[in-house]
Amino acid sequence: MGPEHGWNLADVWEIAAAVVPDRIAQGQGARTTTWREYDQRAEALATDFLEAGLGRQSKVAAYLYSCPEYMEVYYAALKGAFVPLNVNYRYGPEEVRYILDDADAEAVVFHATFTPTLEEIRSRLPKVRRWYVVADGEDAPEWAVPYEDVASRTGARLETPWSRSGDDLILLYTGGTTGMPKGVMWEQNELFQVIGGGGDLIRANGPVESLDELRKRFESQVDEPPYTVLPACPLMHGTGQFSAFIAFNAAGTVVTQEGRHFDPAELWRTIDRFGVSAVAIVGDAFARPLLADLELHRGDYDLSSLRLLVSSGVMWSHATKEGLLRHLPNVIVLDTLGSSEAVGMGASVSSTGNAAETAEFRLGTAVRVLGPDDRDVEPGSDVPGLVAVPGHVPLGYYKDPEKSAQTFRTIDGVRYSVPGDLALVRADGSIELLGRSSAVINTGGEKVFAEEVEEVIKLVPGVRDAVCVGVPDERFGQAVTAVVELDLGTQLELAALRAFVSERLAAYKAPRYLLVVESIARSPSGKVDYGQLRALAEANASGGG
Repeated sequence: MGPEHGWNLADVWEIAAAVVPDRIAQGQGARTTTWREYDQRAEALATDFLEAGLGRQSKVAAYLYSCPEYMEVYYAALKGAFVPLNVNYRYGPEEVRYILDDADAEAVVFHATFTPTLEEIRSRLPKVRRWYVVADGEDAPEWAVPYEDVASRTGARLETPWSRSGDDLILLYTGGTTGMPKGVMWEQNELFQVIGGGGDLIRANGPVESLDELRKRFESQVDEPPYTVLPACPLMHGTGQFSAFIAFNAAGTVVTQEGRHFDPAELWRTIDRFGVSAVAIVGDAFARPLLADLELHRGDYDLSSLRLLVSSGVMWSHATKEGLLRHLPNVIVLDTLGSSEAVGMGASVSSTGNAAETAEFRLGTAVRVLGPDDRDVEPGSDVPGLVAVPGHVPLGYYKDPEKSAQTFRTIDGVRYSVPGDLALVRADGSIELLGRSSAVINTGGEKVFAEEVEEVIKLVPGVRDAVCVGVPDERFGQAVTAVVELDLGTQLELAALRAFVSERLAAYKAPRYLLVVESIARSPSGKVDYGQLRALAEANASGGG
């Protein structure tokens, strides 16, 4: 049901600001912002967007590291019925220019440290009406408005000639696996409902049916500790953003780390400092360093507030889950299968003494695994299929009808998101995630799923991280190649690696080549640039057998 005009996140957050004005909305280090302040600052910024000439559904870009300003930009955009969008801060000048141009951005909020990048491309972005610079110790350019001067204005009252709607968009730019980044168009009504509908996992609240019910829920929880979320992954990625949205939809608190690079010790200290109840990470790229720090320093932190560890987007190994649960016996580990285009594919839940196996999930409601003929894969058949998610799905990719038609498909009269995730359906109905179809290696007529082999290689003593790619091979078409990052002082031979993998998987899945690198160079969200590593492997393949 929901409101007559559909769920709009700004409507929800304004109710939170009215009911719990003195509750902390955001925290970072010694800096805190109450819900009253959060609302006022977003109101002031939205008013300036309007004065800059932005119209209904004009695009507002956040080119920022994780910080309180990030969510203020989003709140301001949503208040004014503008469209917020993310810019990956690891991108180079041309990639940043592509996103801002493709998105038709009219306002850009950026950290001062990105000034040199923007200086290179600003003249080729004529659609941008106003630039806002967030101070971070670097020199701020004269051509940008100081962000704090705008956000700290008092008494601003936003008055737009249009109303907000549940159809209003949020643009989520995702790099995908091939081609340039694509802007996933999420209508706010669909996004609100797919990320919990106002409920939170700590209190086990279900969705609400109306704004009035939501207000009463907030009022009934005024004296309870807030649902406090720490997105350890960057706010520029869907997992980080959606985790923050869930907290705000529960009138809760969002906490971000001060450091711009992942630091497990800082994360544990931040949980201790703010009484964080839930942390969002991205698989082993975050979980393994967190576990290593706990092994050495568990007694240094009070983690009694922590109730939930959530991961999304990449595989999270069974061994790492077990290790974390040894130190955090009261925590629930939730491993979710999803992507920017498809939330709620599936999930696995682990608790002390019951850690789910790697890549083992239960399908979400009405989710299907489809074979080549768009028919359901038979459980227990060992035939891989594409995961298809119905229900609340994005509108499509911004300005890309061709790719939209490939991913968002109507099957048997139902609209699905089919972003390319492959899975096997076991006889009991559970699924085993195999990875993206673009990461499949075809060798000797057999399909090898890269992530399946990667998880085995990570069990080898001394292996810090691993990625598998296919390189051209005259005999087999493609040869499985392991790109491995090792602990300091560790060595690994191809023969030993092949023997280890062959003991656990079919022999044809064992790597034929081994390339040891200083770093896998995962993104802040834990993702891997398979194309770059494949090119590196092709140039350095050696030791084949």
